[in-house]
Amino acid sequence: MRVVNIKPRPGARFLIGLVPIVVILIVYAILSAARLEANPNDRVLPTFSAMGQAVAQFATQTDPRTGQITAWSDTIASLYRLGIGVIIATFATLLIGIALGVVPLVRAALGPLVAIIAVIPPIAILPILFIAMGLGEASKIALIALGIAPFMIRDLAAHVAGLPVEQMIKAQTLGANSWQLTLRVALPQALPRLIDSLRLSMGPAWVFLISAEAIASDVGLGYRIFLVRRYLAMDIILPYVAWISLLAIATDALLLLISRKAFPWAHGGTL
Repeated sequence: MRVVNIKPRPGARFLIGLVPIVVILIVYAILSAARLEANPNDRVLPTFSAMGQAVAQFATQTDPRTGQITAWSDTIASLYRLGIGVIIATFATLLIGIALGVVPLVRAALGPLVAIIAVIPPIAILPILFIAMGLGEASKIALIALGIAPFMIRDLAAHVAGLPVEQMIKAQTLGANSWQLTLRVALPQALPRLIDSLRLSMGPAWVFLISAEAIASDVGLGYRIFLVRRYLAMDIILPYVAWISLLAIATDALLLLISRKAFPWAHGGTL
C-alpha cells in the first residue's frame, strides 16, 4: 500500500499527533535537568516544577497594585481587546467584502484602496495609532482590526466574485434585485468563507495584540511577558506563551464548530 493512501482513523490520528508533542516535552525535560545540574541558578530552561510554582503564584495570588489575580486580569484584558478588534474586523469584512465581490462598481472604486492598505505592515502604523488615538484601548483594538481586516476583505471579495455566474443570472431571471442577489445568493455562501478567513487571521491578530500590549499597556498577556523578560523569568514567560497557545487553539476549535454546525453543507455534510 502506498503511504499516500494510508488514512488513520480519528483515534489513531489523535495519538499520532500527540507523539511529536510528547517527544518535545521529554527532550525539554532532559535539557532542563541537565542545565539545572550544571548551574542551579540557570533560568533559561526552568523545570516543569518551577513553572508550576510560578503559574500557581500568578493564578492564585492577588496583585497588590491592582487588587486582582494577575493571570486572570491579564487574560481578561487581552481577550477583551482581541474580541473587540476581531468583531470590528469581521463586520467590516462582511460589509465591504461582499460589496466588492457583488458590485463591480464598488470593486473598481475600493479594490485598489484595499489592496494598498493590505500591503502596509500593521506594526508600522502602530506609532500613528498611538499618536492619533492615545495609549489607551482604542489604539490596541484598532491595530488588531486594521491588521486583519484587509486580508479578510480581499479573501472574501475574491470568493464572492468567483461564485458561479450562472447563479446570478438565474436569480436575476427570477426577478431578483441587487439586494436580493446579495442577501439570497452571495451572503449564504460567503459566511462559511468568512469564518475560514477569520480562523486564518487569528494568528496575526494575536501577534498584533501582543505587540501593542508590549509597547504601551499596564495589563495583558503581552504586557506581562515583556515585563518579566527583564528579569529573565522564563518560568513565567513559557507558561504564558503556552496559555496563549491554548487560548488560540480553543478559539480555532470554537470557530470550526460554529462553521460545521451552522453550515454543514460547506464541510461535506458533516456535523
